[in-house]
Amino acid sequence: MTLKVTASGEALGATIEGLNLARPLQPAELDSVLKALGKHGVVRFPRQELTGRELRDFSRQLGDLEINVASHAYQEPGVPEVMILSNIVENGKPIGLADAGQGWHTDMSYSRMIAFANVLYGIKIPRRNGETLGATQFSNMQAAYAELPADVKKTLEGKSVLHDFNKFWEMMRREKGSKRPALTEAQRKAKPPVSHPVFLRHPLTGKRVLYANPGYAMRINELPEKESDEMLEFLFEHQLKPAYVYTSRWEEGDVLVWEDIGTIHNAVADYGPDEHRFVKRCQVMANRYFREDEL
Repeated sequence: MTLKVTASGEALGATIEGLNLARPLQPAELDSVLKALGKHGVVRFPRQELTGRELRDFSRQLGDLEINVASHAYQEPGVPEVMILSNIVENGKPIGLADAGQGWHTDMSYSRMIAFANVLYGIKIPRRNGETLGATQFSNMQAAYAELPADVKKTLEGKSVLHDFNKFWEMMRREKGSKRPALTEAQRKAKPPVSHPVFLRHPLTGKRVLYANPGYAMRINELPEKESDEMLEFLFEHQLKPAYVYTSRWEEGDVLVWEDIGTIHNAVADYGPDEHRFVKRCQVMANRYFREDEL
């Protein structure tokens, strides 16, 4: 079967068939995947069967992988690049990070080197009345930038946004039922706040993107506090216009890849503790495309 890309017809999203991700991609296959990722932002590979090591090896073809400092307890044994996201509890102990990703954000915007892509593998997906739960929502930040008012683009040109890991972590701790502890002093020192340009140029498309998100963005550094707060409030509302939003609904065996530069995302928490979800995740960094002094 040859590689086939089927667009969702929405603001983002495509399905890629004809690839077995348990084996290395050929150069032409990898090039096609990256082109689809740039064009569609989110790509789904259905009916995959992968070990944790195979998931890591596929993800490595997209770039260097991050090892999460705050969630070491939820790493795949022997494969620290693979994180377990799950609400399953065995013998009174959670086997994965249960509340990861709820609330609109961009992974690793709080890091000096930002993320390029997420790779998630759905092994167990909750269902109710025949419908899958726990969808992932995305919004298109290339479109959001393109449709910003001209005066906003002019005001924000050349400016930077402060991103803080602790903002999202504390937001998730306030969620009902969350068992996340507060970050330790060592963990906070490992992830201090960082600043990045409000507008970035997308490495796959060359288009500009709005790089600010509700999960981590704290303030626009060059604006007075009140003006910064008002601008961020406007940006957060603008970037979630329905025309930009796409919802990806999981099936078991799906590998979902999305790029973190031109999208923001949100995990829908519409399933209960007895509706089990088990997903494996790799985080691909953007150091193939950016230097730290550019960010």
